[in-house]
Amino acid sequence: MKNLYRLLTAASIIVLTTLLVACSSPKDIKPTTADTHNETAVVAPRFNAPSLVMPKDTIIAEPQANAYRDAYFGDLHVHTDYSFDAYAFGTVATPYDAYRYAQGEAIAHPAGFQVQLGQPLDFYAVTDHAMFLGAVKAAANTTTEFSKEPHVQDLHNINTPDNLNLASLPQRVKAFSTFLPDTLNRIASGDTDVAIVNKIAKDAWADIVQAAQANNRPGEFTTFVAYEYTSSTDGRGNLHRNVIFRDSDKLPALPFSRFHSQNPEGLWDWMDGLRAQGIETLAIPHNSNGSNGAMFQMVDWARNPIDETYAQRRIRNEPLVEITQVKGTSETHPLLSQNDEWANFEIMPYRVATTIASQPEGSYARQALLNGMTLADQGLTNAYQFGFVGASDTHTGAASLDEENYFSKVGLLDADGSRRGSQPLTAGDAEIIKAAGRVEIKQIGGKQYATGAYETWGASGLTGVWAEENTRDAIYRAFRRKETFATSGPRMKVRLFAGYDFGGNTLNDTNEVAAAYANGVSMGSELLANRDQAPTLLAHASQDPNSAPLQRLQIVKGWTVDGEHNEQVYDVACSDGGLVDAATHRCPDNGAQVDLNNCAISSNLGAAELKANWRDPEFDPEHRAFYYVRVLENPTCRWSTWDAIKAGATPRSDLQATIQERAWSSAIWLVPNAG
Repeated sequence: MKNLYRLLTAASIIVLTTLLVACSSPKDIKPTTADTHNETAVVAPRFNAPSLVMPKDTIIAEPQANAYRDAYFGDLHVHTDYSFDAYAFGTVATPYDAYRYAQGEAIAHPAGFQVQLGQPLDFYAVTDHAMFLGAVKAAANTTTEFSKEPHVQDLHNINTPDNLNLASLPQRVKAFSTFLPDTLNRIASGDTDVAIVNKIAKDAWADIVQAAQANNRPGEFTTFVAYEYTSSTDGRGNLHRNVIFRDSDKLPALPFSRFHSQNPEGLWDWMDGLRAQGIETLAIPHNSNGSNGAMFQMVDWARNPIDETYAQRRIRNEPLVEITQVKGTSETHPLLSQNDEWANFEIMPYRVATTIASQPEGSYARQALLNGMTLADQGLTNAYQFGFVGASDTHTGAASLDEENYFSKVGLLDADGSRRGSQPLTAGDAEIIKAAGRVEIKQIGGKQYATGAYETWGASGLTGVWAEENTRDAIYRAFRRKETFATSGPRMKVRLFAGYDFGGNTLNDTNEVAAAYANGVSMGSELLANRDQAPTLLAHASQDPNSAPLQRLQIVKGWTVDGEHNEQVYDVACSDGGLVDAATHRCPDNGAQVDLNNCAISSNLGAAELKANWRDPEFDPEHRAFYYVRVLENPTCRWSTWDAIKAGATPRSDLQATIQERAWSSAIWLVPNAG
């Protein structure tokens, strides 16, 4: 099965969407207030969504004064057994298990081994697919009404202990492959009562909400009620978004899904409707790299040029973009940033869940930032003035963030090196994988390897925020002001400020950080250009003590001139006493090496901290521009190299042996002064 989502054919989606949405447009789906002691509101037929009211959170006091703020790390993209694909591929971890994992406990991987974080996270959001929420899990449970449906019989008991093994792959892939189109067709024909599917989804959503409530501990660990809106173009271009709720005292009984609208503009309408009633949300697009150019187009769904209404609605609802995760990094692409030597970082070249090439144009965040400024130059709101976040997109409840102990994301399908293509296949495993039809078999160096998209995936990523405290309110406000950063897995910290009155400030201590807030703007903000002087940018990065030292600190600039896009990468701080070359804007190579026999790295090179007080040597107050920080570690072994070494095999020659882990700040936008 090369493409999970091709099973959701355009025809069947259109039929089902017509059937469901005929009863309710997005604006009809309105939450209502109910007494918290009453039973959960009954869901109206055909995916209408009145409110599910849960008990209020513990009252949180206003944030303590904390002028410099602290960095918190978390994952806003996590799937559990309620996601149709996760359960089909062996995941039995519940939302409660996912939150235990985020807080440092070990949980079981579908393949039977234990997984555990090296250190707990600060926040986590379970984001199960709204489409068919809980349905495959219900189909597998033979006590449910849904399990009696004739088309789900092959899913019965698929995740009992005896079935959680490699040998089960052909059966479970086949059963899952037929589940999606068969269920869609049966609902469309009336053979399956949509109220049954609705009830499953409503109960699953209530449990997801309860898990978030049970694990939210203000000041210690934050959970967000959330879900994934899973849509795509008819050409299989990824349009997925994770929807994050700020609060939990009033929520829709069912999340808005592709069944309501394939068009993300319908999602934004629904979110605006919730916001009008005091229910605050934001949506985070992900895997734009696999969107085949659809995520960041300059036209709307109807192919009309972006107008002011569209631009305002989009940026109001989507202030953040996920630029790195297990399915590759979406910062930029070598074809789009030909003068950026580090653009070729963990590139997944395919449309999501396929091995069909994804068009780079319109699929990467840096180009979208440039397109957004083109909109602003035309007098429109910048629809793409978003901040950066990272996430795992794990489908096992557990984020896989460590290259050395990588376990990927889709349960039994990629549970070990042979299945994900980093180790040679045995003859028996090759036959099972061929029978499953999930990946191709490739001859490399006289040995058989599984090949497809898995080997292009990575041990990524995390969201960082600068917030006053570890609470929903404080972290959500950081999301909204875009004071966020993304990392490829390690817990590097990055900061960026811009202003005109910083003096010799280098963010050396809390007083200097407080002064930077007072005298300038932080990442995620705009700064008005001064005609008489270039702004000073204060950039700072610190290493993850459990990862490699830092090699170089960079500022990425993009600007527009008469509608033309321009970009430049500046190294602004070098490790090991290196100096930036004024002509090339590059640090010298610090000589850090990796021993590919055992993945040992240079122990005496690199920096724990890099910082810069920097002015743009090519500043022009007439030109709209953005600046963001990117920091790179010294090279380390990629997960595929670790896998091969552990197996006593030679790393695949067609895969990158090492990587440079990195972090990206959200941008600061420079606005021309019209005065």
